[in-house]
Amino acid sequence: MKLRRLGPDPHLGGAETPALQGCPDIFELETGDYAIVGKDATSKILSDLPPGATCGPDERIIIIPRKTLVKARPEIPRTL
Repeated sequence: MKLRRLGPDPHLGGAETPALQGCPDIFELETGDYAIVGKDATSKILSDLPPGATCGPDERIIIIPRKTLVKARPEIPRTL
């Protein structure tokens, strides 16, 4: 599966991330879907989801820092 990073490498210029691991990160798959590397916050957020919003047993609620999404924004397509 081919992945394309959206936004800069989180370690660019020597930047450190939590636990010095690879997150946070956003990737576009060759299918046009997105893969997100971030903190699993499912257990903290699940009970606060608004009515009609769900998280299936094979899904996770992921948190990424605002700056990660903002920096990736120019590379995210605006149309379907």
